[in-house]
Amino acid sequence: MTFFSNSPRLSKGRIDIVEPGSSRIAYSITFQFNPNTLTRTLNPRWMQGGYNRTNKCNALRLSNVPEETIRLEVEIDAADQPENFDEDGIYPQIAALEALVYPSSEHIRENSRLLRDGNIEIVPPESPRTLLVWGRNRVIPVQLTDFTITEEIHDSDLNPIQAKVSLSMKVLSYNDVCLNHPVYSDFMNYHQKLEEMAAKARRS
Repeated sequence: MTFFSNSPRLSKGRIDIVEPGSSRIAYSITFQFNPNTLTRTLNPRWMQGGYNRTNKCNALRLSNVPEETIRLEVEIDAADQPENFDEDGIYPQIAALEALVYPSSEHIRENSRLLRDGNIEIVPPESPRTLLVWGRNRVIPVQLTDFTITEEIHDSDLNPIQAKVSLSMKVLSYNDVCLNHPVYSDFMNYHQKLEEMAAKARRS
């Protein structure tokens, strides 16, 4: 297949990871291939119907931003980019995704030490901020809610060399965090970009 030299460069989707207490991206998980489909489900939050003297009719009032979920399937294949994979196959790439839903072993060891020392209240560690970057117009704060890995081909040492990873994510809005949490600003930026795109459509 021949590509013209002036063809636009393909943007790859990715997941950016920002450690708690930081504004700097610690690392990114870039999709080897962009998913063919990305499914987004929005559940609007309407006020309960009815009538009262203060609010009149509530049926057409939005009580808040919708609950949004995103589903996509990521393919990873060592055969297509052998220079990016080592003797462990694609397991490091899979592990990087899995680690997003694990508390760190360091925190678990520290909590165990605190329990042994007699501390009664152990505060669960805060997970890193996770941003789904889907083009320049959509940088979305998300929380992984479901994770399915299908390892399709293995090498002689049983390392996966081809797999599909299905991800389900909940979009985190300003309903989910306190006012001074960085996710609040992340979602506000996403919300405002949505309004910019909607205004662009209305002008056309």
